[in-house]
Amino acid sequence: MALLERGLGEGNLMSSMSQRDQLVALARTLHREGYNDHATGHITIRQPNNTFLVNPFELTWDELRSSDILEMDNQGNQLSGNYSITPAITLHIELHKARHDLHVALHGHPLWATAWASALRIPPIYDQTSALAGNNVVIYDAYGGSVDAEEQARSAVLAMGTSHTALLAHHGVFVAAESVSLAYMWASTIEWRARRAWQVEALGGTKPIDDTVVNSLHDFVVSNISMFPTFEAAIRAELRHDPNMFA
Repeated sequence: MALLERGLGEGNLMSSMSQRDQLVALARTLHREGYNDHATGHITIRQPNNTFLVNPFELTWDELRSSDILEMDNQGNQLSGNYSITPAITLHIELHKARHDLHVALHGHPLWATAWASALRIPPIYDQTSALAGNNVVIYDAYGGSVDAEEQARSAVLAMGTSHTALLAHHGVFVAAESVSLAYMWASTIEWRARRAWQVEALGGTKPIDDTVVNSLHDFVVSNISMFPTFEAAIRAELRHDPNMFA
């Protein structure tokens, strides 16, 4: 399969994929990273005509294919697709209304990050990989779990501010990004960071990485995301498992 060829150069794989393919790739790769709490996660991608692609409520992320993807308008009304949209889409709708610069939003319950969210703590940054997403993480401790409540969704978006990652207390993770590649980076890194912080603190803890170093690494990622092969490598791994996932 052509998409599996190595040596294409960073960005060439993504540029050959439709937005539906990219949503599937994001779901599949993040499922392997730990976003695997059954069928609870949801992803939206803004399209040029201001409609949105969204994954079906009924399917888990690791079984998703491009032909399964739904389309909705900016009010959450379904425009196409054979499945249904999650009742929890309200948080996405409010985020996209407030932040037109952000094209991708995702929510899930990854094991390690959700543990920290349940403890009402932001995991410290103890290693370089954890620092790649920077300090742009907030914890929203007023989140009551009513994922379809408009007022609560607006409050969560407001509390998120300019941060790209929010830990929803006792609930999970919400990530917003300008691109699919950055969404993968932020979502995968917060779960890595949460696991590594737990491991370090289980050993007795140590001093976290200095904020100036963290901020520098984050800024480098934002400016040079196309240089990072991580996401495309993860996509190729998924294609090896299921060459038909973009069908």
